[in-house]
Amino acid sequence: MIKVENLTKLFGAKRAVDGVSFSLERGEVLGFLGPNGAGKSTTMRMITGFITPTSGTATVGGHDIQQDPIAAKRLFGYLPENAPAYTDMTVYGFLNFVAELRGLEGDARKKAVHRAVEMCFLTGVLHQSVDTLSKGYRHRTCFAQSVIHDPPILILDEPTDGLDPNQKHEVRSLIKRMGQEKAIIFSTHILEEVDAACSRAIIIDRGRIVANGTPAELRQRSEWAGAVTLQLRGQAGNIVTTKLYSVSLVKKVNLLEEKDGRVTLRVFPKQACPNGELAKAIGEAVRGWNIELLQVEEGRLDDVFRNITMPDTAKEAK
Repeated sequence: MIKVENLTKLFGAKRAVDGVSFSLERGEVLGFLGPNGAGKSTTMRMITGFITPTSGTATVGGHDIQQDPIAAKRLFGYLPENAPAYTDMTVYGFLNFVAELRGLEGDARKKAVHRAVEMCFLTGVLHQSVDTLSKGYRHRTCFAQSVIHDPPILILDEPTDGLDPNQKHEVRSLIKRMGQEKAIIFSTHILEEVDAACSRAIIIDRGRIVANGTPAELRQRSEWAGAVTLQLRGQAGNIVTTKLYSVSLVKKVNLLEEKDGRVTLRVFPKQACPNGELAKAIGEAVRGWNIELLQVEEGRLDDVFRNITMPDTAKEAK
């Protein structure tokens, strides 16, 4: 439903977005990840037609956003960065105004406003002016305007910005539910949102896409993917370490703790080890010893994110 091809944006000599290409279909929730200044919001603004790309194309529902903007914009709801709204209006007045702009009239407009208010938990502030709202409620109000016409596509820029933990949970759950029927892309720099809401994630850095896959696929790029945490009693740490290095699948052994006769180590594989192969090999190597814990680690998204977006710093930290 969204197709982006070689999208590029220059601001003077600065290349903010550099040849970005991806697609998004109905039933997908795509997390658009990246550090601050990576090009996330600029890409969103080009997809929605708010700024013109230097080169490349973006189509929404088959309509080129530059050549056929009205048809394209009818198909999506957009939550811009920083949740702008008309602050002198009440929440109800603002949502009613947006519904009117979207071509909704009479009972259809009333039902649309009511549905958006219920969905975004705005009943308690419905007749309050926008300028008196907390940051969280203002963000909810702007989120409500993006869904008021029940669009098949949602483009959300930092949809949980300014929300408290409970509100973030509500919005992520809402996005995940809506993503079963809609095509949703949302930008974020919060990694936990990938697990909470996304079926797929793209990492962008310095204007370029550097990773694209499901959360599980991205975790496999982590050094932690398939690593094993081992805890046992009755053996010295150096003896256990030597034994583990004799296992052909082992790349590195970190001694985490040695105290009161208990040793805890983390063992990293040389390469991807599906189906717990490394854990099985370690179990065989230390058979007969007093094992208290043998746990296969999942890959860590924060590790992948750091290695991709800050490779030099990440290497120094290891």
